[in-house]
Amino acid sequence: MRLTKALLSFGLVCILLLSFPLFAAEEPTPLLPSNTTDSELSWIIQWKNDVDPVVYENSSIISQYPDMNVMVVRPKTTANEAAWLDYWRASGQVEYIQPNHQYRIAEMPNDSMLSNQQYLKLIHAEEAWDQAVGSEDLVVAVVDTGIDMNHPDLKDHLIDGVNLIQPGTPPYDDNGHGTSVAGVLAAVSDNEIGVSGLLWKAQIMPIKALEADGSGDEDKLGEGIRYAVDNGARIVVLSLGLNKPSPYMKSIVQYAEDHGVLLVAAAGNEGNAVKYPAAYPTVIAVGGATNDLQPHRRSNYGPELDIVAPWNVFTTLPRGNYGYKEGTSLAAPQVAAVAGLIWSKYPDLKPYQVRNLIRQSAQEITQTGWDPKSGYGLLRADRALTIPYKEDMYEGNQSPDGAYPISISQQINAALSGASDQDWFYIDAPYDGTLSFSAEADQAGAGMTLTYYTDPGQSGVPYENILSSGADIQVNKGRSYIKLQADQSVTYRLTTDFLIYKGPFEDNDRQYKAYVLPDRSQTIVGTFHQENDHDWFAMHVRSEGTLQLTVSVDTARIDPVLLVQKQGEKELLIDKNGDGETETSGPMNVTPGTYYFRVSNIPGYSAPVVGEYTLSIEYSPKLEDPNEPNNRPNQASSLNLGKEVKGHIQTKDDSDWFQFRLNERSLVDVGLRDIPQGVRMEMELYDHSIQLISQEQGSADALTLSQELEAGTYYVRLRADQAFDNQFYRLKAESIPLTAGFRDVEGHWAEEDIIRLTNLKIVEGIEPFRFAPDQPMTRAQAAAVISRAFGLTSKSGAAAFPDVTPSHWAYDAISAVSQQGWIDGYPDASFQPERTISRMEMVALLAKVQNLMNGLPAVTEAPYADVDPSYWGAPILVKLMNEGWVSGYPDNTFRPDHKATRAEFVSVLAKLLK
Repeated sequence: MRLTKALLSFGLVCILLLSFPLFAAEEPTPLLPSNTTDSELSWIIQWKNDVDPVVYENSSIISQYPDMNVMVVRPKTTANEAAWLDYWRASGQVEYIQPNHQYRIAEMPNDSMLSNQQYLKLIHAEEAWDQAVGSEDLVVAVVDTGIDMNHPDLKDHLIDGVNLIQPGTPPYDDNGHGTSVAGVLAAVSDNEIGVSGLLWKAQIMPIKALEADGSGDEDKLGEGIRYAVDNGARIVVLSLGLNKPSPYMKSIVQYAEDHGVLLVAAAGNEGNAVKYPAAYPTVIAVGGATNDLQPHRRSNYGPELDIVAPWNVFTTLPRGNYGYKEGTSLAAPQVAAVAGLIWSKYPDLKPYQVRNLIRQSAQEITQTGWDPKSGYGLLRADRALTIPYKEDMYEGNQSPDGAYPISISQQINAALSGASDQDWFYIDAPYDGTLSFSAEADQAGAGMTLTYYTDPGQSGVPYENILSSGADIQVNKGRSYIKLQADQSVTYRLTTDFLIYKGPFEDNDRQYKAYVLPDRSQTIVGTFHQENDHDWFAMHVRSEGTLQLTVSVDTARIDPVLLVQKQGEKELLIDKNGDGETETSGPMNVTPGTYYFRVSNIPGYSAPVVGEYTLSIEYSPKLEDPNEPNNRPNQASSLNLGKEVKGHIQTKDDSDWFQFRLNERSLVDVGLRDIPQGVRMEMELYDHSIQLISQEQGSADALTLSQELEAGTYYVRLRADQAFDNQFYRLKAESIPLTAGFRDVEGHWAEEDIIRLTNLKIVEGIEPFRFAPDQPMTRAQAAAVISRAFGLTSKSGAAAFPDVTPSHWAYDAISAVSQQGWIDGYPDASFQPERTISRMEMVALLAKVQNLMNGLPAVTEAPYADVDPSYWGAPILVKLMNEGWVSGYPDNTFRPDHKATRAEFVSVLAKLLK
């Protein structure tokens, strides 16, 4: 009957969901600390013993918690706030003083609304209800924005709570967040309206600790948790968070653990580090999962994550409404409710055992064992109530091959069955640092040893008496292993913690200890590895220029603050953005002197952080142009041929003039290089009367002008579309000797033949001043040279090749040579004018031209080492070789299939024309 009732009730709920009108609600703001400045902060003081009466003289008392020996205060005036804070930090009567941080509810975005509610099915709630539906005696506190006290689906489960924002008034929800959390947790079931909470039987204690905008002070959150603990709550749901830890909140979390109260908290929705208090080891940290059972991309993750639950829910809204909501804020109450189901079935379990049961019953969704994206896996309500509880959920890890993954910051529970038993675990450290282990066993007098291995195949380092002294181990980034052994059967709890490595520039926590950097652009990676870590750097700037500093971080637990100060001048504090965001100074003009930079976390957040910051320094010294003034032709600077000068453009209207002189007719190359990126420059060449000869312009890295000039004086003018003074351009003019009008022929082995045929106007260059003697000869070029060498003209009825039209530059020459029968087309009727010719084709062509194809000798011996007597061109080669017109290479090869170069073609043709 119980199963039937459960299924029937769930069915009614589904029907009601389909028929009940849905209402959209305004989404609350993200759970983030406000940008409150120091002057607006209140401070939490933990007294060691008696309250120092001086506090009443110089402070405004906001709240007092005598049973905790805690007081919330702020200075009476802000003018001497720094001195006030230093006084209390140095006081021997103060255990600690810390900012009263603000909390905000986790963001619940509404950009991916779902058409159907699936989370109850995904966590197998129906099967779980057949085992337990909760207990009338179970009190679950919701520390949040309050709850809609009149909601028809919640009011029957509500008990007296407290309003810490407006004491003496009911904890009414003026935001909506707490109402949605309460609906997931324990909306009244089986009442024919609305939705079904996971807990059919429970008492919800509403504790309003957050303002209407979803923000709240840390002391109120702590007071709310203590109120819940002191007033009978067994479970506290915290769908809120902060990126920074604090000693105050740590003590509150421990207070709950010491009193047997389970805390369940949302990990957060920024796709970054798990928020606090979820990140504390004894708090169940809950992430979000998609409907296809994958970690949600926006769900926070990291070493503290315990479990994930469905991200999307359909739940209660204020004013008696219902609607879709999403985020880890709605995942956390699902886990809290399953914890309530567990306690209603197993009332004698301790909080750590409930945590353990939720972990060991999770459904693995990304990998075997724990991982930072999904924790131990997806919440499974049914398995949490049906699988046998294990004191050691990791059993099977007796060897390195079975080692189970554990986090660098978490508490696990396991057991050893005797002296011969071993428990192996592996840890993936995200950075170099110190990995700390502490352990406690339920059996008095037991002894345990932890052995650390960088590689299980090598010898390890033992740490005995782990139960009493713990172990602090230096580890490198990456995977390492531990082995646990005891001298008897024990059940134990192992807590891990991680301290990131000390930055390479320490000790630089004071300005006078600033690490001196070279005055150049550079990138620095650092850490906050200790309490109140501030990293100071100094740079001795030697010349005027621009400086830009940028600090980026890899975790939301760092809200970077950048300070810049020139020695003796006022400091500049840069803190425009929030947690995990980049800060930049923007370009600053700097003058010679010493500059100090400080990188720190936001004031008030002094704890070490597992994460790195990157400081990027871009320094561009302003350069002095050695040629100024040279803004007019009559001020032109000398440009000696072959020597490079450098300069820059000072303003957009600036022109740089240079002059050089030629003593004889020459080819001149004027080259401009190192043009700054994004700058468009123009280079102009003028004669002695300032008449423009030629110009080049563009935004490439370099520009070049080549011009054949007569003897005389010439000018070069440079301009740019924008000024630049942090980089030199480089300008050089060179006189290039010409041979037969070419710059690349002098000294070539075919120089004489090229000169001779050039003077006969038989050969030409491929572009001005360039012959390209070693470039392959094309069929079109060969036809043009032959046509000019033998004075051919195209006759009527020109040879027709489909790929040689009258517009082709060698059309007439190709027609004339083909009409002579010296060059044929290909079988497909094409000529392929740009195709290169081989050495053998060159010889055969020239043999045809000279009518040497008749009377070819019979070949019985190879004329060259690579030409067989049967080769089609062997007779031609033998005949031309005997007449001295062709020759091979020194190794007695001819290489007939190699491409013929322009120089080779000219050389053979020159011999034929003698």
